[in-house]
Amino acid sequence: MKTQLSQSRRQFLQRTAAAGAGLLLTPLAMPAARSRSASERITVGMIGIGAMGRGHLDRLLGYEDVQVVAVCDVEKTRRETAQSQVEKRYAARQKDGVFKGCDAYTDFRALIARKDIDAVVVATPDHMHVIIALAAARAGKDIYCEKPLTQNIHEGRLLVDAVKKHRIIFQTGSQQRSEFNDRFRKAVEFIWNGRIGRLKTIHVGVGAPPVVCDLPDQPTPADVDWELWLGPAPLRGYNEILCPKGMHRHYPLFRNYREFAGGSLADMGAHHFDIAQWAMGMDASGPTLITPPAGEALTGLKFTYANGVELFHGGKSGCTFEGTDGTLYVDRGVMESSRPEILSVPLSATDQRVYPSNQHMRNWLDCVRERRQAICPVEVGHRTASICHLANIGYQLRRPLHWDPVKEQFRKDPEANRLVSRKPRAPWSYSMS
Repeated sequence: MKTQLSQSRRQFLQRTAAAGAGLLLTPLAMPAARSRSASERITVGMIGIGAMGRGHLDRLLGYEDVQVVAVCDVEKTRRETAQSQVEKRYAARQKDGVFKGCDAYTDFRALIARKDIDAVVVATPDHMHVIIALAAARAGKDIYCEKPLTQNIHEGRLLVDAVKKHRIIFQTGSQQRSEFNDRFRKAVEFIWNGRIGRLKTIHVGVGAPPVVCDLPDQPTPADVDWELWLGPAPLRGYNEILCPKGMHRHYPLFRNYREFAGGSLADMGAHHFDIAQWAMGMDASGPTLITPPAGEALTGLKFTYANGVELFHGGKSGCTFEGTDGTLYVDRGVMESSRPEILSVPLSATDQRVYPSNQHMRNWLDCVRERRQAICPVEVGHRTASICHLANIGYQLRRPLHWDPVKEQFRKDPEANRLVSRKPRAPWSYSMS
């Protein structure tokens, strides 16, 4: 059995390497942009204070080696509440119980312009991610950016190039690589080491593509900067479904609309497609063929990869991996297999292992301090988002599409290639900072 597993692993890695796979097996050293002593705090600016942003902020405030010095949101109550939260938390550490050292901004550009900020966390709606991250990269800020990383494929490549040019330590918020009791990490390791034999198919159960936004216009609240919320997206009126007023604990439904996001397909797809591509060793590449389902079905689209693996959109929530010797299913609360020994036999000391990380934000902060690559770097975040965009393009055009994952263009298909990018609404542009 051990010989079969080892041989299967070697064959798998050979196939993925030949297909141009980007296995991120070890934390790659990054050129040192600046040095920082072990006792020096990392100064952080928080951009976007919705449900995800508040969670990130609370976690950052728990780290002794981090100082949150600024918060930003287009809605007054959210930014002022976040500012108060920061100052109260830090005041509790002071002998006199007083702390006034966190500024609140409406415009992210003012926060990014500060020379005393080392890094930023971007937790805005999806359509603002790249505009903000590009400005931060050009200003030399290390970046933690929520997923889905991008809204189109072209802007993702722009971001990858900027991060590399400016030597930024970047983490995409696909935290399944680090958390959830290591279930996803173990699943990837089992697959890498041949526990289900040769990987044949993967089913990823996530939601539907986005729809065109037809929400009615509502009066814009005085405490919301609607132009800054829209950013590069098409001009339209305010609606509370897109940008709820005040503090809230739900995830706003801007993500359902094509103008602002990639639907629930991209929302959870940014997690589960990430694990799927990681497991097949293609997390720095992509498929070569996209085949949508017949009729108007919103599930069943198929990706075909150069290594022979077929990836399907559809099925129960999470990832189902099917191989020649069994199946493995993993979601946030469960990992199951068709044969008990797939999961029960411990991995050996010589088996292939994933990059070590047990807390996603902590991994990023450690990498910022040590100037090394994080577990979900910008290229991986871009490639995972690209899978979601390719699926949405396939559902929109309803015909087979041939994709070149190196050139990031469709082959001889001008109509499809027009959907690879979207021009930002003036005066917004990818070159602004």
